[in-house]
Amino acid sequence: MLSSMDDYPLHQTAEPIRNVASSDRNFYDRYYFNLHGCSDELFLIVGVGQYPNLGVQDAFACVRRRDKHRVVRASRELGDRMDTTVGPFRVEIIEGLKKVRVVLEPNEHGIAFDLTWEGAIPAFLEPRQFIRKYGRVYFDTMRFAQTGFWSGALEVGDEHFDITPDRWWGTRDRSWGVRPVGEPEHPGIRREEGQLGGMWNYAPMQFPDFSIVYIVNENDNGDRPIEEANRIWADPSREPESLGRPEHDHTLVSGTRMISSSVLSFPDAPGGGFDVKVTPLTHVHIAVGTGYGLEEDWRHGMYQGPLVVQGVEHDMEVIDKYGWYGVVDHVARFETGDAVGYGLHEHGFFGPFRKYGLERRDDGAP
Repeated sequence: MLSSMDDYPLHQTAEPIRNVASSDRNFYDRYYFNLHGCSDELFLIVGVGQYPNLGVQDAFACVRRRDKHRVVRASRELGDRMDTTVGPFRVEIIEGLKKVRVVLEPNEHGIAFDLTWEGAIPAFLEPRQFIRKYGRVYFDTMRFAQTGFWSGALEVGDEHFDITPDRWWGTRDRSWGVRPVGEPEHPGIRREEGQLGGMWNYAPMQFPDFSIVYIVNENDNGDRPIEEANRIWADPSREPESLGRPEHDHTLVSGTRMISSSVLSFPDAPGGGFDVKVTPLTHVHIAVGTGYGLEEDWRHGMYQGPLVVQGVEHDMEVIDKYGWYGVVDHVARFETGDAVGYGLHEHGFFGPFRKYGLERRDDGAP
């Protein structure tokens, strides 16, 4: 199948662009964006994904506003991969790696926006994530991350927000490769293991002059399939700095797997080690309603039909009782020395993680 991308010199294999190099059903290509006011008032998360070997493209927008969790989601059959629309959603690349427009046209489900993203730092390529289990590749992904600013307009319910870059910040990433998506497969020999084990902790934090991108996936036995910590300067003439092996000290809410505060440490940083104090301000249970895996009937890459658009709404007091079994995204304040920044503090605990008192697959902290 030819597509408009085939007219560009982008080919990597002896195939049309529509056909990816891997035949793995779980190959994907995704956008992720978040928006916040450097406060606890509102948190918006947007995702758009393509799944070439499943023939599906989908999108979601999720807003936490006070005690409500609202989601608009859409799915359609994938055709031309240059077409980033999914029903009322679309993504427009204004200037690659620098400026992107994200739109959700007015609809009946209570979220609409026309927003333009502009990077505060150069896009930063994170390390490749590779996990093989019993011979099969589960994760083989690449991702770039970026902190930045938003402008435009946002509607949530009957409220209107003028979005200006002086206070509406956020992070975004683009990832692609192989990771579990779509309908659950029979686990076979892997039935006792989840897709991702131990602790996942990801924090791109934005300060006035620089950003720090921190990643740790740590298993219960202390092994780390992936870890990274880098300082990326807003001045593009300055090279990113590796901060060495990162460390974490989280405080969890008793009876849950929710982080209430953290200290992230970089003892081997150039010029001397330092700590970052992390204070979560508000959170979104991103696994609820968006396709990240808690619902059986709507998952990323799951075929829903030629085009389906849906709205979902939950009270936070209800999903706060179980949403932490998936990934949780926090807007957080980050403090180090005299510098104060804001950004994403994402975490998930999957299976036992005894460092923080999680002895079984399903228990909460002491």
